[in-house]
Amino acid sequence: MGTRTIIHADLDAFYAAVEQLDRPELRGKPLVVGGPPESRGVVAAASYEVRRYGVHSAMPMRTALRLCPHAIRVSPRFRRYGEMSDQIMAIFRSLTPLVEPLSLDEAFLDVTEVVWPPAPTPDPLTLTLSPYEGERGYEKGEAIARWLKTEVRRTTGLIVSIGVGTGKAVAKIASDAGKPDGLVVVPAGTEAVYLAPLPARALWGIGPKAEERLTKAGITTIGGLASADPKLLERLLGAWSTEIQLLARGEDHQEVQPERKRKSVGAETTFAQDLPDGTELREELARLVERVARHLEEHGLQAGTVGLKLRYFDFRTITRQASWPHGTSDASQIRAAAQRLLDGVARPSDRFRLVGVHCSRLEPAGQGQLALFPA
Repeated sequence: MGTRTIIHADLDAFYAAVEQLDRPELRGKPLVVGGPPESRGVVAAASYEVRRYGVHSAMPMRTALRLCPHAIRVSPRFRRYGEMSDQIMAIFRSLTPLVEPLSLDEAFLDVTEVVWPPAPTPDPLTLTLSPYEGERGYEKGEAIARWLKTEVRRTTGLIVSIGVGTGKAVAKIASDAGKPDGLVVVPAGTEAVYLAPLPARALWGIGPKAEERLTKAGITTIGGLASADPKLLERLLGAWSTEIQLLARGEDHQEVQPERKRKSVGAETTFAQDLPDGTELREELARLVERVARHLEEHGLQAGTVGLKLRYFDFRTITRQASWPHGTSDASQIRAAAQRLLDGVARPSDRFRLVGVHCSRLEPAGQGQLALFPA
């Protein structure tokens, strides 16, 4: 397999940036996008002006407004974000058909076979060369990334951060490292050196619990993961340990998949301490539902089945689900169904170490409306 050129493009604070673009009076102001705190709303996006107060996405809205009382809250407008996303994805696809959207505001592009700069043509839809192209010293991947940044800003007024590498994992890590308005290129052959000093949690597949286990074993960086004893990693990380170690060494052969059909969307949390059924458990369930509903909205999907996953203190795990004749992406309806499922199994003596929400039977939005009560 030859050397690939993979781009990860990620719009900076996308929802908040669109709101500031459409409403100039919000520019430069601390802005949060999400539901109201009184209905357990969650921050869907936070402008960079409010992030300096410690506010971030997926945070409960009431916490965000406590950290920054003068923040301005606006409700999300997913239709508008979808329109802007369509424009941006059209720019990406004008460059290559190998575009894998991850959400409304980020995507992978495989530009390995793209000829750059493109040949001149009278077609008005053809790529317009930016001042960067043709300059000495720029590799093709960086030149294309600079064109993308220029074209997205010129066409939409939005800012995109880009990472360039030989694989998807390193490209995504690079784009995250460069935010905001970043461009980070990891040349072929330097992946392991670039990744080595970064924290282990920066790598795909390393969540909070895995990070905790690794830290106890003395592994805190990606370099430590790359050089660790494979048998130790298997004990700590399970079946995915081999793949994770390859990624830590910069060996990533995951392909950019233009047509990804999702079978389910879900989110789950493992608690630091076992929880009984009560306010804390219910609030976490509501936050998970908000995340899942936001994913459905972002991907233009609705779900016909809602599933609840519970893991008890003794690691016993159960799942329960409810289905409807038609789908939904509405957070309040998904939350009501998940809470009814929890009501049906939770007992006063129970203690839970994990709760999760998963939606399946996915279909494009608009093909039907959810019945008021599940069957």
